[in-house]
Amino acid sequence: MAKTAQDIIRLIQEQDIKMVDFKIVDINGQFRHVTVPAANFTEETMINGIGFDASNYGYAVVEKSDMVYIPDLETASIDPFCDVKTLSMIGNAMIIDYPANRPLAQYPRNIVRAAVDYMKKTGIADEMKILPEFEFYLFDQVGWTVQNNRVAFQVDTQQAYWNSDTEGRGNVVPFQKNYHIAKPLDTTYECRSEMCMEIEKAGIPVKYHHPEVGGAGQFEIEPLLCEMTKMADGAMMVKYIIHNVAQKYGLTATLMPKPVYGEAGSGMHVHMLLLKDGEPVFSDDNGYSHLSKEAHWFMGGLLKHIASLCAITNPSTNSFKRLVPGFEAPVTVGYATSNRSAVIRIPAYAKSPKLRRFELRNPDATCNPYFCFAAILMAGLDGIENRIDPHENGWGPYDMNLFNLPDEEKAKLHQLPTRLEDALDALETDHDYLTKGGVFPESLLKNFIKTKRAECLEISKIPHPVEFEKYYNL
Repeated sequence: MAKTAQDIIRLIQEQDIKMVDFKIVDINGQFRHVTVPAANFTEETMINGIGFDASNYGYAVVEKSDMVYIPDLETASIDPFCDVKTLSMIGNAMIIDYPANRPLAQYPRNIVRAAVDYMKKTGIADEMKILPEFEFYLFDQVGWTVQNNRVAFQVDTQQAYWNSDTEGRGNVVPFQKNYHIAKPLDTTYECRSEMCMEIEKAGIPVKYHHPEVGGAGQFEIEPLLCEMTKMADGAMMVKYIIHNVAQKYGLTATLMPKPVYGEAGSGMHVHMLLLKDGEPVFSDDNGYSHLSKEAHWFMGGLLKHIASLCAITNPSTNSFKRLVPGFEAPVTVGYATSNRSAVIRIPAYAKSPKLRRFELRNPDATCNPYFCFAAILMAGLDGIENRIDPHENGWGPYDMNLFNLPDEEKAKLHQLPTRLEDALDALETDHDYLTKGGVFPESLLKNFIKTKRAECLEISKIPHPVEFEKYYNL
């Protein structure tokens, strides 16, 4: 929307903006914000930034934790969810220094840009395009409590099969039968259409939206392929818009991987391709599924590092309640064409050379998208640099339903980690591919692992309701 400080000032005056909002990203990939009255907003604010305490955002820095936030003027847009007219900008965290401030190396936006810079230096490609699929649930009500004498949660939506005896209009979807369901059963169509319109207003083209498998109110919004750094910001905005539009309709949205026991989980499958001088790096008419050797090596890097990647792409204990056999979530370390049971799926419908790609199916939206996309790129580049062939390593192609294999054949397959703790163990020993070129600072990875281990320990100490069912009367 704006390129210069003068553009911003002019926009504030022309649009009668009352507030200017700065959105900052914490270590978990969640927006926080600081708001300045437009009357007090000056060109100096855009140059010198606004101070904040980075330690409260989860960043453990050697320097003093006082940082400044410098807005990225190109991200300026009017926030549609503020009743007071507000101009919103995403920006970067800077270390206060003299004579010039320095970028905070741990800050997510700086890391995803460092990964792209590293890719360009290798000469392998000069652009990465990605497409994350956003799966989520919409509930009418949600509540939870964690107390010494009571641990519980409850979700509800009118369309859920458990309301079949109380929903008087009959708008109830059978268990796991929600995929592409039409009106009148698709009761949140208008809500999702408004989400898509707001996403497009934010500069993120939308491919489509539709009901997903989960009968308790699961849906998907899929954007179009986009340059990686822009889509990292875009992923943050998509989540922001999903939550806020849902609230407008009296609903609550969640992108957590497994909010309903027994139902389909919500992932964030990431499609990817590389370009060099505008030409596709991954396309080869003579390769398996029309993919080049570079594409196969990139997949090899992802599969080699998949256990440690899971700590970044699936960084919640809830993530591993989705990554279980029997659903479309992948558990097998391998690749194949049109096979949703493998970690990497090559879509058969992507026939144009410039669209030939593959998707990594294990990520979910509890990840920090900047860390997630940067880590995926670094793992893939490591595969190309070291020519890691996925077929030679026994990772496929698996052109069969892996869930239906005999047990003795399943035992031969490599599996994803089954717990966040195991993924963190892998990240602790396998992260050299992330620190190449200084992309991921070692201090960030150590802090991330420490923070997530503490999270795991905290959750492990809390009694679970099913434990009462299993053990109370023993």
